[in-house]
Amino acid sequence: MEINGLPLHPLVVHAAVVFGPLAAVAALLHVAVPRWRERLRWPMVGLAVVAVGAIVAAYLTGTSFLDSKPELAGSAAVEKHQNRAQQLLWVTIAFGVVALLDGWLADRRGATRVVLDVLLAVAAVALLVWVVLTGDAGARAVWG
Repeated sequence: MEINGLPLHPLVVHAAVVFGPLAAVAALLHVAVPRWRERLRWPMVGLAVVAVGAIVAAYLTGTSFLDSKPELAGSAAVEKHQNRAQQLLWVTIAFGVVALLDGWLADRRGATRVVLDVLLAVAAVALLVWVVLTGDAGARAVWG
């Protein structure tokens, strides 16, 4: 996939590395600051949806980019990036599901609220970590 002769993957990656961490930080604030919970509810859900879309797009365009450049397939650095990207895809989907559930069930109290908060916090931290690891592996694959 290309735009104006440029591979789409390096362009889409910018959205993934911006919206993934933004969604994760919004989710962490949603959990950690109860007085902001209602104000952050829908922005957090919206950012989660955008982050999932951006990271899925980055994954798909990365796969397409690798298919168009078979000479890169044997590189250990590219394989490391590719493996981390696959993990990031699943972490992101899990984060998106938990964020949507949390937004939908925001009025719940008791054990449901605690479980949702813990799952959302864990998923947000995992998303932050995997975005950094995947981006770092991609940068090292390109820049050495």
